[in-house]
Amino acid sequence: MLTTLQTAYSDTRAADLAWTLGREPLPALAVLDLDLAGAGIQMRLLGASHQVLLEEDRGTCSETVACIPGSSTPLPLGVSKRLGEWEYEFAARVETLSEGSFAGRAQELLALVADHPQGLAGTFPGSPHAFTAMLAQRSEGQVRWRTWHAYPQEGQLVVTRTRVAVRKSAAVL
Repeated sequence: MLTTLQTAYSDTRAADLAWTLGREPLPALAVLDLDLAGAGIQMRLLGASHQVLLEEDRGTCSETVACIPGSSTPLPLGVSKRLGEWEYEFAARVETLSEGSFAGRAQELLALVADHPQGLAGTFPGSPHAFTAMLAQRSEGQVRWRTWHAYPQEGQLVVTRTRVAVRKSAAVL
C-alpha cells in the first residue's frame, strides 16, 4: 500500500533517528494491520518515521524508529535482546547515494512495497523521494520486517531489518 502522508516532513536528517523498544502506540499517519499465521502485526507510519507492533500468544513487541524529542537512544547498528520467550534482533545501516542513484533506488523501493500485500509506504509532501517504507513477512516461525527511511536532501537511505523468533530454549518447553 502506498499513500501520501499529510504532514510536514519532521525527521529531516538520518542522524536524528532513534530506536526504542516497548513504547506505547504513537499517533500514526498510516496503518496496515496484518495477520501472519497467528502473529498480529501493525505497521505504523509516523510523522517521524515508523513503529511496528507485534502481538502473538507468546507476548508483544513494540519497535519504534523515529525522531522523538527527548529520546536519548541513537539508532544502533545492531541489537540482540531477549523479550520473554522471544529473541529480538535489529540491525540498521545508512547508505549514502548520489542524486541519480538515490532517485533510482527510491523508485525501486516504492515499487517493491506499494503493491506488496504485506507492505506499507508513505511519501512526504515536498519530494517524491522523501518516504518511509515497510515490508513484513513470517517464515519458519520467525517474524521479520524491513524498513527504509529516505532523506533525499542528504542523499541518505536508512535501512533497518528486524527478526523476532521464539528462543530455542522456549521452543523446547
